[in-house]
Amino acid sequence: MMKAHVYVTLKTSVLDPQGQTIQNALRKIGYGQIEGVRQGKYFVLSLADGLGADQARTEVEKIARGVLTNPVIEEFTYRIEE
Repeated sequence: MMKAHVYVTLKTSVLDPQGQTIQNALRKIGYGQIEGVRQGKYFVLSLADGLGADQARTEVEKIARGVLTNPVIEEFTYRIEE
C-alpha cells in the first residue's frame, strides 16, 4: 500500500504568530540559537492498492490543493512512499 505524506505550511509572506510564540518559548527555556519557527500541518494519506504512481501524484496534488490547504495563505509539499 502506498502512503502520501503531505506537509502544509503558511506561505513565507504570511505572518506566523504561532511560530513566533514557539520561538519565543524556546528562547526562554535556553534554545536561543533558534532563529525562526514556522508551524504547519502534516497528513498521511493511505492510497488504494493498484493505484499507479502518476495517478497517485495526481490524486494527492488534487486533494492537497483543493481540500487540505487554503491556497491564499498556505502551500504544500508531499512525498509518496511505496
